[in-house]
Amino acid sequence: MTHDHDLELLPTAAQTEAALNPPAGRTGGDLVVETLRGLGAATVFGLPGQHALGMFDALRRSDLSYVGLRVENNAGFAADAYGRVTGEAAPLLLSTGPGALMSLAALQEAAAASAPVLAIGSQVPAAGLGGGRHGYLHELRDQQASFRDVVKSVHTVRTQSQIPSAIAAAWESALTAPHGPVWVEIPQDVLLAETTLPVVTAMDATPRELVPRPELTAVAADLLSRAERPAIIAGGGVVRSDAAGKLLALAEKINAPVVTTFGGKGAFPWEHPLSLQSWMEDRHTTDLLEDADVLLVVGSGLGELSSNYHTFAPRGRVVQIEADAGKLESNHPALGVHADARLALSALLDTVEERPDADAAGRVAELLAKVQERLDGQELALERQVLGAVREALPATSPSFWDMTILAYWAWSAWPGAMHSAQGAGGLGYGFPAALGAAVAEPTRPVLAVSGDGGAMYSIAELATARQYDLNVTWLIVDDGGYGILREYMTDAFGEATATELSRPDFVALAESFGVPAVRTSVETLSEDLAKSLAAPGPSVVVLPAVLKMFAPTHI
Repeated sequence: MTHDHDLELLPTAAQTEAALNPPAGRTGGDLVVETLRGLGAATVFGLPGQHALGMFDALRRSDLSYVGLRVENNAGFAADAYGRVTGEAAPLLLSTGPGALMSLAALQEAAAASAPVLAIGSQVPAAGLGGGRHGYLHELRDQQASFRDVVKSVHTVRTQSQIPSAIAAAWESALTAPHGPVWVEIPQDVLLAETTLPVVTAMDATPRELVPRPELTAVAADLLSRAERPAIIAGGGVVRSDAAGKLLALAEKINAPVVTTFGGKGAFPWEHPLSLQSWMEDRHTTDLLEDADVLLVVGSGLGELSSNYHTFAPRGRVVQIEADAGKLESNHPALGVHADARLALSALLDTVEERPDADAAGRVAELLAKVQERLDGQELALERQVLGAVREALPATSPSFWDMTILAYWAWSAWPGAMHSAQGAGGLGYGFPAALGAAVAEPTRPVLAVSGDGGAMYSIAELATARQYDLNVTWLIVDDGGYGILREYMTDAFGEATATELSRPDFVALAESFGVPAVRTSVETLSEDLAKSLAAPGPSVVVLPAVLKMFAPTHI
């Protein structure tokens, strides 16, 4: 007996004919690009290498759009941003050995930020797998071992028939909560050999849903309904699961103040009466959260930056919703709910009781006033003026990508709304190549990248990429003559800084040599110059010579 759903699995006459008589001239590389297309991919990032040429030659025969960067790590950052902006798994094609290893820092950031990246690397010929020392070019004893501690899952292919299944399994892994990078490796000879396998058509790799256990959400809803001083910490999991609307509805239903972590910026409206904004490094915020009798933590592991450098010590009951099981109760005892943030918040909304609280907005306003008073007591007018000028110039719908630089450290706390940065793993060089990836995903609106002069040198080669693909990215480089934040850290700790001062190029002239328009600005003209650059089509660079400093820490 044939059921209706079984009929969907039966091939059509045309599909049968195509399967029996696949076109000639295809290779293992074609199976890779056909699988990606069947999974729904439209754009791939990468950089070719000798062992990976089978994949790149197959791109020529496909309708996939290819964006090539100049350094593998930067290609990884671009794929990371593409995944963050679209929610899709971004394919990243790499070569063996040095090329593959060059991507590890970017994949670590994708893992820390739960960005879905599907990295597909080549390998030495299949005969060289297994740890023997054959002397192949780019040979490693165990290439996948270098990735196993960084990515969510590792998939090794040894035959052409394994390619579609391995890539589909990796795709599902990357997009199952928590999102993250995955690694697939395919030997050179498998990619180059001709294939008689049928053309890969549609592939089913639907990510699994991570549903909360109902008895846990029932307990959590009861705690929140009866709380006297509830509060909410919203992390990156809220953003990644597109749960901001659910969070807003829950916060309003129980009148709970909400603070967003640096990775969760944009999860809650900045100017909402219940918004504590993002002042996670301020002791006043830490005090308020510690005083909550029920603290709901959604999509955060309460790591170093989200706990004011582990000085946070909650006194009330903690409820933690987290898709990464390894983060549940890793820092504080809690009612741990292993679930996707959106599904768990939806369950709470259905069961929690309304909790009136006429004083909640007042407590929020009082807290924010204390934060501003603390900042007003320090000489920080320059820093606040610069950040305000950037915010004024950037269109409200444009995304921004920030490198590890002092202005980004300010933005984590003070930027009003969503932003993307490398605060997950904390490596340099993220801002500009990530902005390029976002511009590929959404080419109709300008994208802002922010770097210091030290971080800018990590990705300066990508000016060529920006020009080649005519991407709408404006790159703000704050030039303070070195590694500014490390200069501050070392001076505070040791009385003077070492190895932080840098010789750097004329960034304006360098950008112009790539054919990218550039301008040297000042604090007074920053907003105007930045707005003009963002409004002009194609890439541009704005250089701001300025020495900024951080607000005083409260965790010491």
